[in-house]
Order: sequence, then structure tokens, then C-alpha cells
Amino acid sequence: MTAQITDSILMVRPANFGFNEQTAENNAFQTNDQSLSSADISQKAIEEFDNFVTLLRSNGIHVVVANDTDSPVKPDAIFPNNWISFHDDASIVTYPMNAPVRRLERSEAIINQIKQEFSIKNRHALENSESENIFLEGTGSMIIDRPNQIVYACIGPRTDEQLLDKFCELYDYQAVTFKAVDGNGQDIYHTNVLMALGEEFVVICLDTITDLDDRNNVIEILESTEKEIIEISLEQMMAFACNMLQVKNKEGKTFLVMSEQAFKSLDSDQIEQIEQYTTPLPVPIYTIEKYGGGSARCMMAEIFLPHL
Repeated sequence: MTAQITDSILMVRPANFGFNEQTAENNAFQTNDQSLSSADISQKAIEEFDNFVTLLRSNGIHVVVANDTDSPVKPDAIFPNNWISFHDDASIVTYPMNAPVRRLERSEAIINQIKQEFSIKNRHALENSESENIFLEGTGSMIIDRPNQIVYACIGPRTDEQLLDKFCELYDYQAVTFKAVDGNGQDIYHTNVLMALGEEFVVICLDTITDLDDRNNVIEILESTEKEIIEISLEQMMAFACNMLQVKNKEGKTFLVMSEQAFKSLDSDQIEQIEQYTTPLPVPIYTIEKYGGGSARCMMAEIFLPHL
């Protein structure tokens, strides 16, 4: 049976992390308050990144660290889950990115680094659709239920429904689509900021799905696949309380990786619900969240490829 979670993660150590004006156009989570210099922001992000990797490795999770290159400058290279995904049939998918500067993140050097340890036999390149302004930003756009062959996706500027259908055809998945907005009525930029799917549970902000038919459909499918729904408020979502990823270590112990900000936003009942299934693993990444508009899940690209 296809596994939902993995013990191997790709992370990209940033060279020039910073506020990205191109992505800020449709990412309400980014802020740029000018309180730090760009050099200070970049240095703090590197420190947070290194601390994150250390935390994962100390808990037995295998992390492949790729180093971002100094040139060209890629302020969001720390979020690799948007441009690549790795699958258990020894295939990879590379994705079209909405912001032109983010297209520079696709890296043959990183793919070749992965090939040193894992088997890659097939590649599906979807990035040609950038010329048509059609985008699908990896596991930011898609929350994949691998054992049940379902993909959840909020359709918006970075997630095209037709391209989603093309991805689903490649892997024989069923698409569950909906519109999602934040408390100000702005489109949610990525599905993975409103939903995190574990083996036996889902952390989700249902209030973002304002169409009741869509919301009920999502609930019905989650319940039919026996996922306990752990509901998060809009305010908690803005603290990245859905941008989480369940992973496991070599011994099979599972963790729900999240930011410290996300963990602190949870109430005791929500933490108790999560702890029925897995161990919360919070990490402080305040600089990355503030200026990058992404959190813990965005920083980890799961590797499901067979080992060599």
C-alpha cells in the first residue's frame, strides 16, 4: 500500500532569503516592516533553517540538505515543495511557478543530488504551461492523500484546475476542488496553508471554504476516508496552524512538524486531538514566516522515491 508519510525530506539552505515583492501580490501572509536589513533577514533565516534541520535529524528524520546558489538571487529557494515532488514509482514532477523569480528555483543540480541516493526513472515536466500563465505549485497547491488516491486543492491564481486534472491523470488520482478565502475575502494562495493531512487526521480551516456545498463535500470525503477532522480558526490559520507536515523517523515514530508560532496558536483541546495520533514537533521560524509568507510545511519536500 502507498504510504502517506515519509522519513526522508529535501530542504534547501537559503543563500539570499528575503521578502519577495512578486509573491506578495497574492500572498497575504507576507509582511515587510523594514525593521531589519536584508542582510539581517537573510542571516536570521539561515540560523532558523539550520536549527530546523538539526531538530529533524535529532529526532531520526532523514534530511537531504541542498545548498541554494548565490546567483541568481532566489528569495524563496527555502520553499522547494512548490517546484518539485517525488513519488514512490521512482518519478518526479517539476511544476510551473506563478512568480517569474521563483522559476529560477528549479534546479538540475538538486535533482542530481537526489539521484545520488534515490532512484529516479521518470520525470513529468509541467512547467511549459508558464508561457500560458497557467500554474500548479506542487504540494503547496495540492494536498495529496496517497493511499486513497485523492488530491485536495483550492483553485486560485497559483492552482489551475486543468493542470491539476493533468497531474491527477498521471497518478490516477481523484481531484477534490474548492475555492478558499481568508477573513478579508482574499483568495488563499496555497492549499497547504489551510489544510494538513496526516495518516489518520486532518488539520483544516473549514471557514475558508465559504461555499457550503464545497465545504460539505470536503467533509464528506475526509470522513469517508476515516480522517479525524481537527478544525482550525481563521485566526489560527493566519498563524500557520495548518501549514504542518506529518513525517516519521527510521523507527516509525511519527511527528507533526509545525512552527512554534503555529503550535502556540493551538488550544489545549486541539493539541490533545493531535497527540492522539502523533507527536507535535514545533520549531521557531519567525523570520521565515514573516518575510517569506510560508511556514514549516513549505520548507519540506517529501521524498517518496525508492532508495538506491
